[in-house]
Amino acid sequence: MKVTLLQAWQVISKLCPALLGSNSNFYMSASIDMLQQLLFDLAGVMPTDTQPLFDMASRVLLEAGEAYIRTGDTSRKLAFIEQGIIRSYIVKDNGDEATLFLRCEGQFIASHDTIIHRQPSRFIYRALEPVTLLQIDYDVLEDILKNHPEYEPLRNFFLMRMLADSLKIMESFVTQSPEERYRELLAERFDLINRVPDKYIASMLGITPVSLSRIRKRMHTKGKS
Repeated sequence: MKVTLLQAWQVISKLCPALLGSNSNFYMSASIDMLQQLLFDLAGVMPTDTQPLFDMASRVLLEAGEAYIRTGDTSRKLAFIEQGIIRSYIVKDNGDEATLFLRCEGQFIASHDTIIHRQPSRFIYRALEPVTLLQIDYDVLEDILKNHPEYEPLRNFFLMRMLADSLKIMESFVTQSPEERYRELLAERFDLINRVPDKYIASMLGITPVSLSRIRKRMHTKGKS
C-alpha cells in the first residue's frame, strides 16, 4: 500500500516529540527531506538539486490562537504544516463564524484568494494549537521557477491539491448527509476529534453543535445494536 505524504508526516509528528522533544532543527530537516522526496517522485529531481528552493524557506512558529492570515491580507505565503492545526473561517455579518476547513500535519496552507486570484484574503487562518510551519513566499517561488523550471511539478502539485480540496468540500455538501461527512472525518482524521472544539467541527460540517451531538448519539446507539 502506498503511503501518502500526509500519512507519513502524521507518523513522524507523533513519534518525534516523544523521541526528540522540541528539536526544531530536526523537524525542519525532516519536512525538507519529505518535500524533496515528493519532488523526486513527481519529477525525478534529485534532493541535491533542490537547494535553491529550500534556501528561501523559513520556519514560522504560531502560538495557539494566533492568526497566520487575516481578512484583507495580501501576502502570498505558502506553508507546509510540520505540527499543529490551522482553522480557516469567515466572520459573517451577524457575527457568527463559519469554518471552511481545518489543516494539520503534512498538509499545505495558503490563502486561495491571494495565491490563485491575487486578491485580499476573505478568510482568517488561525492556529488552534501551537503550530510549526515551513514557509516560502509564493512570489519568491515564482522567481525561482524562472531559473529552475524543474521545480514546477511541486507547484502544480500544490495548486492541484488546493483545487481538489475545494471541490471535495463542495461535493460533500451536495452528495453527503452531515452524518456521512462526520463519518468520513472520523475515518480520515480521527485524532482531530479530540484536538478541535466541537463547535468548529460542527461548523465545518454545516450543522450546529446540538446536531453534532445527536449524530454522535445515533452512531453510538447503532454501534450497540
